[in-house]
Amino acid sequence: MAFKDIDWLLLVAILPLLFAGLSVMNSFTGESQYYSRQLVWIVISLATFFIFSFTDFRFLRSSGVLVALFLAAIGTLTLLFFVASVVHGTKSWFSIGAFSLQPSDPAKLILILILAKYFSRRHIEIANLKHIIVSGLYALVIFLLVLFQPDFGSAIIIFMIWLGMVLVSGISKKHLLLVFLATLSVFLIMWSFVLADYQKQRVLTFINPLADVRGAGYNAYQSTIAVGSGELLGKGVGYGTQSRLKFLPEYETDFVFAAFAEEWGFIGVVILFALFGVVIWRILANAFYGATNFEILFGLGLAILFASHFTIHIGMNIGLLPVTGVTVPFLSYGGSHLLTEFAGLGILMGMRRYRRIAHKEAIKNEFLGV
Repeated sequence: MAFKDIDWLLLVAILPLLFAGLSVMNSFTGESQYYSRQLVWIVISLATFFIFSFTDFRFLRSSGVLVALFLAAIGTLTLLFFVASVVHGTKSWFSIGAFSLQPSDPAKLILILILAKYFSRRHIEIANLKHIIVSGLYALVIFLLVLFQPDFGSAIIIFMIWLGMVLVSGISKKHLLLVFLATLSVFLIMWSFVLADYQKQRVLTFINPLADVRGAGYNAYQSTIAVGSGELLGKGVGYGTQSRLKFLPEYETDFVFAAFAEEWGFIGVVILFALFGVVIWRILANAFYGATNFEILFGLGLAILFASHFTIHIGMNIGLLPVTGVTVPFLSYGGSHLLTEFAGLGILMGMRRYRRIAHKEAIKNEFLGV
């Protein structure tokens, strides 16, 4: 049976996270609009997960298939500038009836596949700076298309995917320094010529969040209040005052963690962190049993994607990072990111069907070229 190849521990850890997100959405609105739509997306995403789990993904090793997916991602992101409506100051969504799709989410998954393919063929030669530059160009195309929407949060995630996969591919310390210097240079250029005034204000507000609590710092200020007010046991589902009384903005998406922390308290947050820890652990465990370096690198890239979303979202909710509009996996409202997350995990389960049964250390040594 194909079901035996599914990592059930991974799925069991995800289900409470889905429930946590639904409990927050249902407690905030009498109409339950977000709640009912999220239920639909969960059903679709779980179906996608199981369909992908039964699929043999060795065809993704083909350069032609991945190039076609990469070009499709670029074409879709470009199309946004011509046909997408402006929502919250950005052109990031295709509207389909009552639902919206955000192409930058599947583009992240496609970038992981492209980089996994590139580094799997060249990881022994990764010390050559040329491969870092070429891989960076792949990421740069998607990065710029997302940044100019403008969607600063997704652009950061795309950069984190590239940086993380470069690091796990075995970059030399000398080249690592060059990467960080290049990153600093890119940030300075973006600050001077790319970032909009409101994006700069978010960074400045991060440095001094109390400087403008009624303006640019309002969201971050209300978020920290919500997190702190949850105390040990929380106020109870449906009794989060910061969120229920609409002081906390974007509570279904950008600040869902703050809303969760207010209602479930410190104990709930600890459980939440533990569940995410299990998810990342199981992704990594499955990655290291990949049949080839391509499967291993894809699993590592997927772990980087989830960890980046989780870390940045939590950081901006507790005032440690600028507010960038990054969702948290499985909790935040939205079909695009949920479908992408389950599609990525489904691909990982599909790869698990032809995994290599060998000692974990032997696989690590082969991957690292020892």
